[in-house]
Amino acid sequence: MNQNHAQEETPVSEHEVEHLVKTLPKAAYIGTKLLMYQGTWYHDGHIKNVLTFQRHFQARDTDLIIGSLPRSGTTWLKSLLFAVVNRGQHSDGQSPLLVNHPHELVYSLETDVYGDAFVYPRPHHLSELPSPRLLSTHLSYTSLPESIKTSNCRILYISRNPLDMLVSLYYFSMNAIKKYLTVNIWRRIMGVFYRPPSMDDFFQALYEEKYPFGPFFEHVIGYWKMSLDQPDKVLFLKYEDMKDDPAHYVKKIADFAGVPFSAQEEADGVITQIIEMCSIKNMKELEVNKSGVINKLFEKKTYFRKGEVGDWKGHFSASMVEKMTKLMEEKLEGTGLTFKLDS
Repeated sequence: MNQNHAQEETPVSEHEVEHLVKTLPKAAYIGTKLLMYQGTWYHDGHIKNVLTFQRHFQARDTDLIIGSLPRSGTTWLKSLLFAVVNRGQHSDGQSPLLVNHPHELVYSLETDVYGDAFVYPRPHHLSELPSPRLLSTHLSYTSLPESIKTSNCRILYISRNPLDMLVSLYYFSMNAIKKYLTVNIWRRIMGVFYRPPSMDDFFQALYEEKYPFGPFFEHVIGYWKMSLDQPDKVLFLKYEDMKDDPAHYVKKIADFAGVPFSAQEEADGVITQIIEMCSIKNMKELEVNKSGVINKLFEKKTYFRKGEVGDWKGHFSASMVEKMTKLMEEKLEGTGLTFKLDS
């Protein structure tokens, strides 16, 4: 009996999850409940997914895994990585990115592969995916399965300044909440008594470090330190830097992924073509991204809003910006890591 088959026969049981949940610290978050497991906050419905992912995932040395916090540029990096790795496999104008949402091509491990709450077309077995497998996760580095840490697989981590990330998260979440209330009986039960969360609510959650997949700074610093300790293992990317010089970072992604661009490809403008195809402007205009949903809840179009650096301006009061700036300074002191807040 092979190892993968044995793992499939020992799923995480509901009893095990229920027992664990009773022991975990709890916190309120935007009308929902968070649980802290191994130093990270998760929505209560994610605990089983995380346990299954940690217990069953067996990394390949050739795997390329995107790490991030939600709304940090994950969708953009998925599209860029897919385009870079698969260039040359499809004739001009035939990229799967033109007819598939990036999240349908680069699977989230704890949600798409090991989650059972929402399902859209996905492989039943990871072994069906050809190498290199392109995957993603929002888990902190310390919470990753041991096979990821000990194998030669590589991690591309994308970070984003917390203010822009919060604005993106707010609009994305509000769209999901509206859709959920539209199709759910809660709308009829709650009616006019429901108070939608405000931007202040999201800000306070991050500031108090009670935030899904957070705390924020521990998450980014964990991957940052690993990128310094093991640069061949973890590539740390900043959304703001990628916006400033996309060509440089697309080349860096290709080098890190083991598929560097040839001089001829550069001369032929392949890098520019990839950047243009994966731009938020182009992605928003693709028919596949104008309608439909991801995981039955998140509208495809909401993954492509503005993508601007400094979009946070006008969303937060001066005192809120001062509070976040001071918190950034405190948390990042001595790490060498900085975030750019302006374009």
